[in-house]
Amino acid sequence: MDSSSHKFYPVHGFDSREHLETYFANKEEMGFGDDSLKFPMECLHHAFSEGNIKGDLLIDISAGSFIHHLYTASGYFKQILVLKCSEQCIMEQNKWINTRTGAFDWSHIMAYIKCLEGNSDQRQDKDMTLKTAITKTVKCNFDKENLTDPEVLPPADCVISICMLDTISKDQADYIKYLRNFRKLLKPEGYLILVGCLNSTYVKIGQDKIHMCKYDENFARKVLTDEGFIIDHCAVHKRTVESDLTDYEALLFITGRREC
Repeated sequence: MDSSSHKFYPVHGFDSREHLETYFANKEEMGFGDDSLKFPMECLHHAFSEGNIKGDLLIDISAGSFIHHLYTASGYFKQILVLKCSEQCIMEQNKWINTRTGAFDWSHIMAYIKCLEGNSDQRQDKDMTLKTAITKTVKCNFDKENLTDPEVLPPADCVISICMLDTISKDQADYIKYLRNFRKLLKPEGYLILVGCLNSTYVKIGQDKIHMCKYDENFARKVLTDEGFIIDHCAVHKRTVESDLTDYEALLFITGRREC
């Protein structure tokens, strides 16, 4: 299957539950835990615990319906707004927020949190803290300069985005264009946190191959610097699992502070 047959997330969407079961579930055959779960959670814990990234409002713009990366964030922000471009992703996430039957089980994340924070088992407290912090989920449109048009969001202290730029960008020019729109969501001196897949061209979800924008670490660093960010931290995690489900070489975690 060549790249011309890959599906494009903003146009075709993807099965959000299949995405969770394949890359985030607690089952023996799911080999992506070190990459999709542990790496971003460890990086976020380190970034937030330094004490510079905090405030009133965090905006999350991530591809899919996962929420594991927000557990730590909920301890540093009063309010979390979530932006999704897919109704299916919103519905899947809301199942978990509203504790509905059939919601995805994130209980295995508590082991990671305990390891990072040294807490005893406080699953119910952690769940409630995060569910309370997520005050709103908003449908967004990346073709518009104001992503949530006609609604205007208050400027955020921090924007987190995991793999959204990778999946909505057809090429590197798109990546730059959409990152500029993400930047507009931030206050001056606000922080942008990006997690992405380096040198990836696709991710398989169910029977579909979803297009991924290919870029490397140098490109990501240059884009953030060119767009007025001071890079505070950058980490690269080499791929740990052998699988033809996706072809990324490594994961990138990068934080940047908006200068003005």
